Formats: sequence, structure tokens, C-alpha cells
Amino acid sequence: MDLGLIGKQALVTGGTRGIGRGVVLALARAGVDVITCCRQEGEAAVSLKRELKEIGDRHEVVRADVADPAQVDDLLSACRDRFGRLDLVVNNAAVISHVPYAELEPAEWARVLATNVTGTHLVIQGALPLLGEGSSVVNISSKSIEVGIPLRAHYTTTKAALHGLTKSLAREFGDRGIRFNVLSLGVIRTEALEAMPEQQRTAMVERYSGKTSLGRLGTPDDVAGAVLWLASDLARYVTGGVIPVDGGIA
Repeated sequence: MDLGLIGKQALVTGGTRGIGRGVVLALARAGVDVITCCRQEGEAAVSLKRELKEIGDRHEVVRADVADPAQVDDLLSACRDRFGRLDLVVNNAAVISHVPYAELEPAEWARVLATNVTGTHLVIQGALPLLGEGSSVVNISSKSIEVGIPLRAHYTTTKAALHGLTKSLAREFGDRGIRFNVLSLGVIRTEALEAMPEQQRTAMVERYSGKTSLGRLGTPDDVAGAVLWLASDLARYVTGGVIPVDGGIA
């Protein structure tokens, strides 16, 4: 099915691994020109550049830490210089750690908020001059905010904040035709899960697959499908939404 995305311009943060990588590649294959970023150069970035080159030559992987305002400025300058506009922004970059709340240091609290919330804010605010009628902003959140996760109070706080930010921006910029939505993800099978010891990985897959209506974990392609829809005119009347991509987990 042709979603009418050929020639669209997109920015995806945190796009060299896992969910972000799946989104970047799906967009590129759908004909979207994509810029993505990573905090550090490495094999993941090198291999993504190679894959994107095989798809087309209008894509770029740049180094940028969204927690750093100066690096966000450089990232958006790259988008402006290469594309001149943006039709889609996907805020996927995030950090996580597992710390007992009683032991959570101010520096770690600040580090996670700086990337997951402030970084998203900086990207959106900086992208506004490049966004116009029909543009779509997709913020990646987590189903975990509905149930809470021990040792992740700081992380779930940031993901909950994205819901309020998204809804407020949808109201504020609706008259400009810019749409803002959240994808609330369940357990997605990425490299991080595959890197677990086999016994631990098997137990986790069985446990969380059993909690879903579909009987399986999600994949980056499942998330990418939702992003493609939100980027297309099929979702032209969808804004301010929290859209579950979780296999019906309970």
C-alpha cells in the first residue's frame, strides 16, 4: 500500500539501535528522506549508514546528544541545510537505569530527565520553524507508566511527562496543522533483550508474551508501522492521542 510518504523529510532521534533503527529503516524504505542521530559513533552507526546507503543517498546519520542544547542546535541545522523542512519528527532517544528510589542520586535523576524530557522539548522547539501544515510529531513513551516499574521511578516519570507535553502541544499548534501524538509501547524485542543470558531471555519472553492478547512480544517493525501511519495522511485527523503499541498487554 502506498502511504504517500515518498519525498517526505524526517528526523528520528536515537535511530541507530533497537526501536529507532527499525523506524529509520522502515521510513527510508517507504521513500522518506531521514536524518537520525546517535550519542556516539560505533558499529551500530556504521552498519546503519551502510544499510541506508543501499536504500538511497538522501539519508544521514549524525552524532548528537539530545541532552546537550548546542548539539540539538547542530542537529536541527543539519536538517535545515539538507532538507529545508521537516514533515515528521520522531522523538525516540532515551536513557534508562535501574536504581532503588531511596538511593537515586540527584545527578542520575537529572541525567535521565535531561535526555528523555528536556531533550524531547529541545528537539520539538527547535524543529518548529521547519514544521508546517500536515507535519507530524511522534513521541515514544511506555506502557510502564500505567502500572509503575520498581527501580525505574525516574524513567517512568519522564515517559509520563511526554503525555502531558504532547497533549498541550497538540492543542497549541493545531491551528498550524501540526499533529502531536504519543506511542505507548509494550515490551519490544530489541538487541538489549537478545543480549541477555539465554535463560533470563527465555523467561522474560515467556512471561511478557503471556501477558499480551496476541501472545508475543512486539518488534521494532511493529512500532515502525504505527509511525508510518501517523506520518501519512491516513492519520490527518489524529492528534493529541496516546496510541498503544503493546499487543494488548495487561
